Amino acid sequence: MSLISIRVFLFTAFCLITGFQNLQAQSSAPTSIDAVFEEAESITSLRSVLIQQEGELLGAEYFRNASADYPYNIKSASKSIISLLIGIAVDNDSISLNETLGDYFPEYFAENPNQKKENITIRNLLSMQSGLETTSFYNYGAWVVSNDWVEFQLDQGFTEEPGGQMVYSTGTSHLLSVILTKATGMSTKAFAEEYLFTPLNISVGGWDRDPQGYYMGGNNLAMTPNDLLKIGQLMLNGGTYNGQRIVSGNWVRDSFKTYTRSNYNPYDYGYMWWNRPVGGYKVFFAWGYGGQYIFMIPELKSVVVITNSLDGATQRRTYKEPIFNLLENAIIPYLEIASS
Repeated sequence: MSLISIRVFLFTAFCLITGFQNLQAQSSAPTSIDAVFEEAESITSLRSVLIQQEGELLGAEYFRNASADYPYNIKSASKSIISLLIGIAVDNDSISLNETLGDYFPEYFAENPNQKKENITIRNLLSMQSGLETTSFYNYGAWVVSNDWVEFQLDQGFTEEPGGQMVYSTGTSHLLSVILTKATGMSTKAFAEEYLFTPLNISVGGWDRDPQGYYMGGNNLAMTPNDLLKIGQLMLNGGTYNGQRIVSGNWVRDSFKTYTRSNYNPYDYGYMWWNRPVGGYKVFFAWGYGGQYIFMIPELKSVVVITNSLDGATQRRTYKEPIFNLLENAIIPYLEIASS
């Protein structure tokens, strides 16, 4: 057999095998919402899956005695809510992204002058590019038991240059909550109630506060899965909900851009919203510890909310792979069928 013949044979075999694998994948794709939920149930930590397309709820399932009406701790998915609130304040001209830490914490810097820290912008905070040492992970416990969360975060040294590599930090997002309160004269919760939660008919559960009374920026906000779905639909709609403009389309577009990238996961980061490709689509998402997710898939005009139990969750984040496998191998194929 000639070399050309061998190449033709190998290419033909490759195409046949690939085609067979694609047919297998297509034939195994869930064709009903019940099949999707049946596959989801095998993930033992799972508590809820809600799937919406073109504004229509295709299905919602709650697992292991989870309740549709109970507000669950969404952990760091709270950061995406904080980003939305900052966007509304920017639209209202209450905040400028070019304002700095020096503008909002003059008392701290009067006692602790540091021009480099003073020049960190609100834009840097939103994209986790302050450069300051994290107050998440190994530093989280010391931060939350400190008597002044703002001071503790501002006391941190630099591990990166401002505007450089990502330094993921809940203390950084908490600064945004404090800045929002200082800029608007309203608590973060009161501002959220007036401009976001009430227009979307959202009732939040608990929301932690720091020793000075500022609402926690970026963790421990409790919301129902259905209310998370509303937030996802708002973002998918480019900032409107039921025809009402909540935040500008420009803010949504800017939030979904990529400014930096996680050091630990293959995820890109905007203004406190993540993105990565899944199943051939670009997916944007809010993400909280333990597996609290709002997924938006613009090409499929879809929003997916997934929540998980916090029991047994660890910093190893082994819950991620089953969730993204479910999204890629079950939910997205189902949505493709539903949209056809």
